[in-house]
Amino acid sequence: MLFAESEGPQSPLLPVWPEVFIGLFCFAVIFFVFYKKLLPSINKTLEERREAIEGGMEKAEATQAEARQTLESYREQLAEARHEAGRLRQEAKEQGAALIAEMRAEGQRQREEIIAAGHAQIEADRKQAAEQLRQDVGKLAVDLAGRLVGESLEDHARQSRTIDRFLDELENRAEAGVPSQSGREA
Repeated sequence: MLFAESEGPQSPLLPVWPEVFIGLFCFAVIFFVFYKKLLPSINKTLEERREAIEGGMEKAEATQAEARQTLESYREQLAEARHEAGRLRQEAKEQGAALIAEMRAEGQRQREEIIAAGHAQIEADRKQAAEQLRQDVGKLAVDLAGRLVGESLEDHARQSRTIDRFLDELENRAEAGVPSQSGREA
């Protein structure tokens, strides 16, 4: 400062050269310390952070690709499941239709059996009723003939022959459409 006062007033635009050199020297020392000590650790931290970010991005992309692949797999499985469900539904419909047709056929067969059994029973009942009627008519005819003739027709063989002959004659007249004599006399 003494030096600055002795020379007189200095212009504010002109730098003081000793301060400039000291400033440059201090700047160089600080720059060298930052460059050798601080800058490598900052670069190392930035590099680690960059690698972590890039690794995270790669991991995220890989996970996203895996998720897409899994989604496609699920969609394929869903489509297969829908197809299988449709096929099973169609099979069930076909089996149901076949079962209905089979049950109808079984019902028809049972109905035919019942009808045939009914016809057979009716025919058996008709024959039994005709035989019973034949016996009753024969007995009445024998009783009537016995009263008219005045003799007993108790002989069983003779009675059967007479009844059979009388009934055969009635059947033949009924088939021929000729009225019986008993109908004319009445």
